[in-house]
Parts: sequence; C-alpha cells; structure tokens
Amino acid sequence: MFNNILIVCVGNICRSPSAERILQHMLPDKNITSAGLGALVDHGIEENAAALLDAAGYDSANHKARQISNEIVSNADLILVMEQRHLKTIREKYPAASGKTMLLGKWVGDKEIPDPYKRSEEVFSLVYELIGDSCKQWGAKLS
Repeated sequence: MFNNILIVCVGNICRSPSAERILQHMLPDKNITSAGLGALVDHGIEENAAALLDAAGYDSANHKARQISNEIVSNADLILVMEQRHLKTIREKYPAASGKTMLLGKWVGDKEIPDPYKRSEEVFSLVYELIGDSCKQWGAKLS
C-alpha cells in the first residue's frame, strides 16, 4: 500500500536523509526517498549526521539533496515530515497531499524532530535518537 515513501525536512542534508537511510534498511522492499522544502540542492549528508549513520552501520554515501516538487509529492504514497510547520507548508503548497502527510514522530507521541543543523554533536545525537525511535515505529507499522 505505502510503497513510495517520501521523507521531508528543510535542507535535505540532516534529518530526512538520516530517516531515509534508516527506513531503507528496515523496509528494503519499499522505495524510500527524501527531499527538502528549502533543499541545499546536490549537497551530501551533513558530516555529523553522516558520522552517526555510519557508526550505526547505515550507509551515508551518495546522497544528493533535492528540492521537493509537484512530481515528487504526487509520486509518494506517504509523506513523513519532521515538524508541524512542515505539515502546514505541504498542505498549503500541495493540498492534494494533505491526507498522506504525517509527522515522522507520529507514533512516538506526535513528537517534532528539531533541526540540528549547525548545532552541537550532542544535539545531533539527540535528534538522531528521535529519528531512530520514530523510524522503528514506522518500520513496525509498514512491514
């Protein structure tokens, strides 16, 4: 049912690619991609996020940040976002996607996942943990 899953944050270099790589590992039979609302187009995964992924045994290589678009949104069966304001933005820009857009943190108490960009390693670790917990819940629901 949910075979094409899109994960969205702002820059598409920290949170969404981290969740993308974790969910790809948990749900290898699904097409899981990511994009940004204000993407740093063609950038790789931010170095702190990449280090956390690599340390946990996920592959952080070969990511290229991309900007969300009508085509990307319409191809997705499920769109997972990090914050309430991302939900609001998608509902405004892509009204048809409202019903298929949810918080990544939905199953962990509707938690928002804050942006760690340009913050400390401790912040990255906390955010990574939240992403991991959220992905575990989605992985269980979608497998």
